[in-house]
Amino acid sequence: MNEPRLLPSWAEDLRRRYLRGEASMFILHGNVYDVVVHGQKTSSLVDFLTDVLLKDTRETIAVYNLATGARFAKRAQSVTEFGDLIGSTQKDKVFPALERLLVGSMRAAVILEYAESLAPAGDPTFQSDADRAAVIMLHRWSSLPAIEKGDNIILLVAENLSDLAPKIVSNPKVAVVDIPMPDRGTRKTVARIADPRLTEKDADRYVEVTAGLKAVQIASILTPPPASEADTAQREAFIAGILGPGPDVPARAKTLAALTVVMTPDEIRRLLAPGASTVEPDTAAVADRARQDVDRLIARRKREILERECFGLVEFVEPEHGFEVVGGMEEVKKDLRVVAENIRDGRTSRVPMGILFTGPMGTGKTFVAEAFAKECGLTTIKLKNFRSKWVGATEGNLEKILAVIRAIGQVVVIVDEGDRAFGNTDSEGDGGTSSRVIARIKEFMSDTSNRGRILFLVMTNRPDKLDADLKRAGRLDRKIPFLYSQTPEEVEQVARAVIRKNKVRTNVDLSTIRTTFSNKLVGYSNADVEAVVLMANDDAAREAGGETAVDAPHLERAAGDYFPSRDVELLEYMELLAVFETSSRRLLPAKYASMTPEELDLRLRQLRITVGSRR
Repeated sequence: MNEPRLLPSWAEDLRRRYLRGEASMFILHGNVYDVVVHGQKTSSLVDFLTDVLLKDTRETIAVYNLATGARFAKRAQSVTEFGDLIGSTQKDKVFPALERLLVGSMRAAVILEYAESLAPAGDPTFQSDADRAAVIMLHRWSSLPAIEKGDNIILLVAENLSDLAPKIVSNPKVAVVDIPMPDRGTRKTVARIADPRLTEKDADRYVEVTAGLKAVQIASILTPPPASEADTAQREAFIAGILGPGPDVPARAKTLAALTVVMTPDEIRRLLAPGASTVEPDTAAVADRARQDVDRLIARRKREILERECFGLVEFVEPEHGFEVVGGMEEVKKDLRVVAENIRDGRTSRVPMGILFTGPMGTGKTFVAEAFAKECGLTTIKLKNFRSKWVGATEGNLEKILAVIRAIGQVVVIVDEGDRAFGNTDSEGDGGTSSRVIARIKEFMSDTSNRGRILFLVMTNRPDKLDADLKRAGRLDRKIPFLYSQTPEEVEQVARAVIRKNKVRTNVDLSTIRTTFSNKLVGYSNADVEAVVLMANDDAAREAGGETAVDAPHLERAAGDYFPSRDVELLEYMELLAVFETSSRRLLPAKYASMTPEELDLRLRQLRITVGSRR
């Protein structure tokens, strides 16, 4: 292989491991379908391998995939046969020919694209003869002395290791090289290649707003497809009309017209309407507003790309409110504010690796999580159910999600119903998938290089179903209980927050109707309190024949009339589980803070029997 010459880090790693004699067969996985940035140029991975990394040291380079068949990217004069190799797509013909090439040649390279289609994962019993033969042959190649002595190399290219036959991946004679998502330096280079006119400041800004995107995606955003002069002029005029009057509008419209070629007029309007402006004489403010336009556009495109890239398994969240709309839970908010401040100020050593929110349904876990994310000021994504019924798909989904999370940089990851996402369901016969998923999650969450950059917020009402090792310090360091309101004062705090959140018109001092309102809702969930307030609002509107202020009688009637469906034993069980998991007694109400561990354990055992008997 080539001597060092500013190769990407993964390529340099591959070169060194090969020269050390670690292996002659390598699996390249991860970001394999992106372009490779080398110098000031970009190329596909296979083109980079054939034209840069292997070009000067390999006499023969063969490339094969099932779609286009086999070809020679480079061919030694001594290699005169292999008529059955060129253009063939049939594995049962190509693999024997490739073996003859490797055994009979010196300094040859074989690149197998889409290797998961050549040696797929799965039960061999249900695979074709060609698939089983390919797996066996690749396994043989990894340790054939003739291949090693010939200074030959085999490169398998696959996005997910889980899609490849385990016999190949676990082979100690096969080395694995992870191709990462673009780092800061790579993203900056791509931005400059796409737009050589960028200032240093703008290039650095693009580095931040494009975190999580592939190089090819960054290039596609910054260098959209060409448009005709007439279309461009029409688009500029349309955008200028949205932006409104101002000395900077023509320049802004010109820039935005180039970046919105692939967007419909409605999409452009929704994007830019918030930025429509009036005349602004301050040139610094003008420039800043133009940058905000572009940043907003890139952020929108990034969100669409990443959600599509992850098959809809992640959702970007843009919280509208912080803790100002969260009622009650003063100690919880106090703790979380400290964490948010540490994140904003860069004190990463004081930031937990992850936080567990646990408690019964309707206690505001998701609402508080999003408010906390707003306080942190970080990109926030919500992890959806990534489990699949198809063999290997769950692990592949997870790896794709983790790669995106890692590439985004600083991010809050919200995992709702964590017991379903991270719970162990091996008892249901999933073939060990849960164990592998949990092991990978634990590995990722315990990586200390992520502290202060990637923060997991895991929520569940059944923490007992989470893997015990996942809940230990170093993964989910902080465990916060979410319980139903224990006092009339807490009910009132929640009700006031609900009134603000839903913009309910009322001048009622809730403390004056404590007996007829708040007292009746003690022990109810935050969701129940919200339901009562909204019932009162509907009642007031119905009486007045339209929108009107809510009076005390409306609230009192709603509190008396509300009749929730409640499984008392189950809710108590969930509350006690939250108490059991909490990392600080200070966060518990008085009736639970005074419980001894023995009393708590005894009551949990009793409730477990009661609840379990009904299921």
